[in-house]
Amino acid sequence: MNSISKKKLSYRINEELFMYLEEFGRLEELPFRYPDLLRYTYSVPLYDKYGKDTLWETVYFQPTEMEELNQRLVKTYAMMKVEGNISLMEHLYVDRIDYCPFGNSRPFRIRIKNQYNDNYDYFYVKLADASRVYGLELEDLLSPNRINYLVDADTLIEEHIVGIPGDLFIKNQLNDQAVNPTRLAKEFIKFNERCFVRLLGDMRSYNFVIDMTADFDDTQFRFRAIDFDQQCYEGKKSLYLPQYFKENNPYVNLCVKFINRETARQYQLEERTLMARRVKTARFRVASLLDVMIRDEISLKVKVEQLREEMAHHYHRPQFNKSKSMGDILRISLDQLFEPDTGFRD
Repeated sequence: MNSISKKKLSYRINEELFMYLEEFGRLEELPFRYPDLLRYTYSVPLYDKYGKDTLWETVYFQPTEMEELNQRLVKTYAMMKVEGNISLMEHLYVDRIDYCPFGNSRPFRIRIKNQYNDNYDYFYVKLADASRVYGLELEDLLSPNRINYLVDADTLIEEHIVGIPGDLFIKNQLNDQAVNPTRLAKEFIKFNERCFVRLLGDMRSYNFVIDMTADFDDTQFRFRAIDFDQQCYEGKKSLYLPQYFKENNPYVNLCVKFINRETARQYQLEERTLMARRVKTARFRVASLLDVMIRDEISLKVKVEQLREEMAHHYHRPQFNKSKSMGDILRISLDQLFEPDTGFRD
């Protein structure tokens, strides 16, 4: 059984990473900071439409403070969506602010509503952490998904990632006759490969969503990570492979039932080829990020030593053993994308 660190250490964003974020348009002077949202006066539990506790709380502020917060939060939303053009956002308002006291990032979820048609959208406010920022940036560069986020000192703003949470999909959709199990299994194998190559850990079913897109003859699926706290942090290799988490067993069982070994390797190779192309396309930006990451401390020394040994054994590449940081290990892992017939697992 995989064992995630009970409490992940938080690592501050260093000056080099701030410079990288500024160079590539991720650093902005926000109209508020994370601690501003901690000044709420009271909260009530938030229940879903079935009456189940979501483990989120809806928070409330003094009327005068809420009026000021509304302006600042709508402006922040405009900065993410339309380069800060607030004139296009005058019909928007903050409908609800939710808070989750669990987890490392202690996120606030802001619901922005359109007063003309009641349509709404979300974004998240979290404590900025170097691991999380590296994870978001690597997701944008190396996955098939683009992701929008902004950083200002200790505050991180993330867009909402649309999809059905993986655990709820298991409960409510997995056995639906409209779901093509072979296509779903294929996408889980590709997701598993992406996470391992870029060393994104703790992808249990509640840390990713499934995006469903209707195609002309069937439904396409895509697994998308929504939690990036465990980017290059753990020392155990299997923690970067979603297939080893018991919470994901229903997806693993589909792979065993519908995908044979040769086809699984085909899907692994397809995903590695796509990732290699993304690395080539963004090679200068990837290189800049890795240069910063290699010199950064984002995990414990004992975890670095464990992971480099396990990766060296996995790939039969002794150069992993020379790694001094998680950034070193990730760089060599990405190098394997350009090596034929490496990295395959049953």
